[in-house]
Amino acid sequence: MWIVSLLASATEIVCALDAGEFLVGRSHECDNPLWVRSLPQLSEPAFDISVSSAEIDREVRRRLRAGEPLYRVHTQAIRDLRPDVIFAQSHCEVCAVTPGDVEKNAGYIPGARIVPLSASSVDEVFGCILQVAEALELTARGHALVAEQRARLQRLRAVTEQFEAPSAAVLEWTDPIFPMGNWGPELVEAAGGRLVLGNRGQHSFAIAAEQLPAADPEYLVIAPCGFSLQRAIQELPVLEQYPWWSKLRAVRQRKVAFADGNLFFNRSGMTVVRSAEILAEMFHGVVTGERTEGRHWVWAHHTNIARVPAA
Repeated sequence: MWIVSLLASATEIVCALDAGEFLVGRSHECDNPLWVRSLPQLSEPAFDISVSSAEIDREVRRRLRAGEPLYRVHTQAIRDLRPDVIFAQSHCEVCAVTPGDVEKNAGYIPGARIVPLSASSVDEVFGCILQVAEALELTARGHALVAEQRARLQRLRAVTEQFEAPSAAVLEWTDPIFPMGNWGPELVEAAGGRLVLGNRGQHSFAIAAEQLPAADPEYLVIAPCGFSLQRAIQELPVLEQYPWWSKLRAVRQRKVAFADGNLFFNRSGMTVVRSAEILAEMFHGVVTGERTEGRHWVWAHHTNIARVPAA
């Protein structure tokens, strides 16, 4: 069975099910585990994403209004690979290639079954694992993997519930400001935090910037969708332009963190539980496995562009 994955989380799941050897192609976002980058890349953004976060947001909105694609799918390359299964995501047309993108760009692909994945909660993320497993006829392995992930999350909750929960906000975009949505709020709770901005089980959407200082969380995590840690850090000057930035409690107390939103937080795959563990490390100093500070996240005042005042 040959597999094309046009969704980074699906690629992770396929590999976690020990079926990576059947992958023959990937999306431009598939990067975990690292070896999958050697597979043929079958998609790419339809516009320049190296511009500012505000410019990216404007272009995404313009394209959505105009009905223009956000991604290019390499049609003939997919046909040439003759996949039996194609994984794509149907939850959000902005974040990754959708089944509609495949159909519009590639048309009919003989012998291929397109499997759409969608998740807005932790339970639905685990449901996607089972869906991928069933599509690959690895159902028993899928249930075992989900059980392991649930147990790991429960162990984290058992540790963090011993602490007082600090108020927290996690941003999925900075200009405009998008607080986290979907499964993200559940991860904050599992990490022993109390979310003061966010949309549990719903798509993230832009809010008035003034809502952030009104909430004034103790911890503020910046993990923009699709941005690596280094790209996320570049958003600090954007945030500093807000007139209220230096007055935020999290800024004054040096509890602002930048994180890899691309690999964690915004991805509904095998890094979901790890995302909660990262938050627990930020909020309470609880380290699960290897320490992630400096590798997957960093305090804003430890970046080389930080201009964060002392408390």
